[in-house]
Amino acid sequence: MHVEKLAVALGMLFVSSQVLAHGHHSHGAPMTEIEQKAAEGVFDDKNVQNRTLADWDGMWQSVYPYLVSGELDPVFKKKAEKDKSKTAEQIKAYYREGYATDVDTIGIENGVMEFHTGKKVASCKYDYAGYKILNYTSGKKGVRYLFECKDAGSDAPKYVQFSDHIIAPRKSSHFHIFMGNTSQAALLEEMDNWPTYYPYQLKGEEVVDEMLHH
Repeated sequence: MHVEKLAVALGMLFVSSQVLAHGHHSHGAPMTEIEQKAAEGVFDDKNVQNRTLADWDGMWQSVYPYLVSGELDPVFKKKAEKDKSKTAEQIKAYYREGYATDVDTIGIENGVMEFHTGKKVASCKYDYAGYKILNYTSGKKGVRYLFECKDAGSDAPKYVQFSDHIIAPRKSSHFHIFMGNTSQAALLEEMDNWPTYYPYQLKGEEVVDEMLHH
């Protein structure tokens, strides 16, 4: 088991170093107009496609600690400049609730997800359970990709949903995740808490740079 864990960890390090070698601003092929619009929440339902868990392969870190430390403040300041109806503090409060999580890092490889909470690690192999298109009150739309852990002995969340502003097969550069043990339907109702993860190798200032420019 330990050997397996090590192999997974080494595999993830390899994935991370590959990403690093290519520079963290290279997010694969340039986005098409359809992809660009989808990233902004505007898309035709017929363009939504199934995706595999491999789109989220790698080692990922929660951005919540960066919010708590104040490192993300420039991001909230910029958002407040764009949207004069809210102060940077109000925006930060919204993201504080959104980003809140105790899962520090998530590792994904070969259909297996590992959730690291402090010194505790829970893992499970996840099966794809399709996608759901959501219509938001803002008039924008989103897609959540659903996965399920069928191992009754695992402490990992039974139900997981990814949202990363992408609607067809493509490697993710960051994602929001919804995790729970009740049902996929219950998770689809969750709109306030969406823990957010960026590649593990990025430092705080690089996460800020990504948020400001992507």
